[in-house]
Amino acid sequence: MGKKEKAEKKEKPLEKMTAKELRDLALSLGSISGVHGMNKEEVLAAIKEAKGIADEGGKKSDRSMRELKEKIKQLREKKEEVRESGSRKSVAVVRKRISRLKKKIRRAA
Repeated sequence: MGKKEKAEKKEKPLEKMTAKELRDLALSLGSISGVHGMNKEEVLAAIKEAKGIADEGGKKSDRSMRELKEKIKQLREKKEEVRESGSRKSVAVVRKRISRLKKKIRRAA
């Protein structure tokens, strides 16, 4: 048995694979679509779901960056609406919520 044969039999753990390797693996599974638009964590989650592997939840936050950024966008729109109504206190509350979400994004990065 040569070195190449041993290397093929021994598969890397999914968490140690690069994003490119994970995308190739996801494409080879065939049941996952939109792989090239996903980041590493999303591809990893999709592969685990397709293979039926239970996720131990290695990440602290259950929200992805995209969800957090989408929530910030919504809050900014809400802040403008509240600002037009004239309530300074409500504007401050929304501003603080945006600030907290930004801090979560920085911690997650």
